[in-house]
Amino acid sequence: MIHSPLFDLLIHFLMLSLLATGGAITLAPEMHRYMVTEMGLLSDAQFTASIAIAQAAPGPNILFVTVLGWQAMGPMGALATTAGVLIPSAGLAVMVSRISHQHSDAAWMRALRQGLAPVVIALMLATTWILSEQWWGEFRVLALAVISAALVATTRLPPLAMILAGALIGGLGLLDSV
Repeated sequence: MIHSPLFDLLIHFLMLSLLATGGAITLAPEMHRYMVTEMGLLSDAQFTASIAIAQAAPGPNILFVTVLGWQAMGPMGALATTAGVLIPSAGLAVMVSRISHQHSDAAWMRALRQGLAPVVIALMLATTWILSEQWWGEFRVLALAVISAALVATTRLPPLAMILAGALIGGLGLLDSV
């Protein structure tokens, strides 16, 4: 059996790929646990910064996986994490898409879609928790998140409007310490 940190990283990301319901960002808590806590490949700050950099850059949201791999092990780490996340999930997505299209009106398919919604929401909440752990003491950031969520839930404002408002507030430094 091959045992190297790079091979272990690839295998771990191959397995994670099959859990990516709602996108790769929902896997961030497990990536954090593995890369920061278990393997010590990255610090908390490096992990959070890698995701922030990738999310700010133009391109697909999955770029953060490549940045994490690069930060941890350079070009080969970037290749291992990216291939690990993309290959199984892409194959599974093609297969599920075909089945979903063939059975779109089936009761089991509707139940599956409805059942996955809470899973995706829970994974997104876990991701939010991990990425914002350092800010829980910042009441202003928490208040802004709660207000944004309430506005999206109770009005017809598109979520993109909340994202743009958050970017503007952050860009103007309105949440900086007084």
